[in-house]
Amino acid sequence: MKQTFYQFSAKSLQGKEISMDSFKGKTVLVVNTASKCGLSPQFASLEKLYREYKDKGLVVLGFPSNQFANQEPGDEKSISENCLLNYGVTFPMFSKIDVNGENAHPVYKYLKNELGGILGSNIKWNFTKFLIDASGQPVKRFSPLTTPEKIEKYLKKFLN
Repeated sequence: MKQTFYQFSAKSLQGKEISMDSFKGKTVLVVNTASKCGLSPQFASLEKLYREYKDKGLVVLGFPSNQFANQEPGDEKSISENCLLNYGVTFPMFSKIDVNGENAHPVYKYLKNELGGILGSNIKWNFTKFLIDASGQPVKRFSPLTTPEKIEKYLKKFLN
């Protein structure tokens, strides 16, 4: 049987194991984040998208990673404080993970396998985004430079 996004789980910033199954029936935007990245103002845009469309079935999932130029050096507490204080993030954030290499988180191994990038499947930078439809199928990959505002038109096709 074909794998789906719902088979995976990840630890929240608070250390709680969360099954992706709990997002069944929702349109999911998975993003690898970093609070010291030049693209981190996207946190505010992602939060705006989340607030605007969560009642229509959108959930944004943030996965901090320190694999790009040491731009997420902090621990879970400092990541949480930074996201909340600087950007008012209320969407689910997970514990810091690897998105590339042999220790890449299973969620990322799966997403990269399903939707390879232009230059191979590896994640190239912070704020790469994956859109997963309400049936758990990855449908589109967006580059780090594709802003949440530009993603909105794609989102609307998948929301309730």
